[in-house]
Amino acid sequence: MAEAMGLRERKKLQTAMRIYRTAIALFVERGFDNVSVQEVAEAAEVSKMTVFNYFGTKEDLVFRPMEEHFGDVARAVREREPGESAVDAVRRQFLEMVEARDPSVGLHSEPFARQVRRLVMETPALMERAFLAAQKGTRDLAAILAEETGDAMLATVVAATLSAARNALIEEHHNRIGAGETPDAVAADAAERARHAFDLIEKGLSGYAVKL
Repeated sequence: MAEAMGLRERKKLQTAMRIYRTAIALFVERGFDNVSVQEVAEAAEVSKMTVFNYFGTKEDLVFRPMEEHFGDVARAVREREPGESAVDAVRRQFLEMVEARDPSVGLHSEPFARQVRRLVMETPALMERAFLAAQKGTRDLAAILAEETGDAMLATVVAATLSAARNALIEEHHNRIGAGETPDAVAADAAERARHAFDLIEKGLSGYAVKL
């Protein structure tokens, strides 16, 4: 039974990924607003209902696979080790993602992630969804810090600062690659740039939210 369930789950994942990549290809080629869910379904060789079973809305066809990354900063702080500050946790997580060349930080060599980003940037409805998701991630981080420290105002300041630094680093990765640098060249000094950015923050936030 376990093996059968595993096979079913793998098939479901494969179907979802086929729908996702098909949708992105169509959206990139023709524009998000110019492609219907029915057209995505036909191109992916599934029913329209199947698309909605995997992705609740048309916007989910773009965001569902990457939605978890909007909560990366909050997750890093929530799961940090005793004795580790909020800055340390976010820096450590980001450096791990740089080392892994994670697509979510703009360093993966495959162009697919950059195509998705460009699609979002060029589509107002998707930009609004991305903005709201990013804001939620920052609010979630602020809530975690406020609960631990008892100071909601400072927690909001810290959450906004950490999120902004991380977003600026990712933006730089995308901008440099967009300007013609290779992902390898950008990745070569990405860790150093990240350390410098978080070190600047740490000078002002040193000792804040050290987990007991």
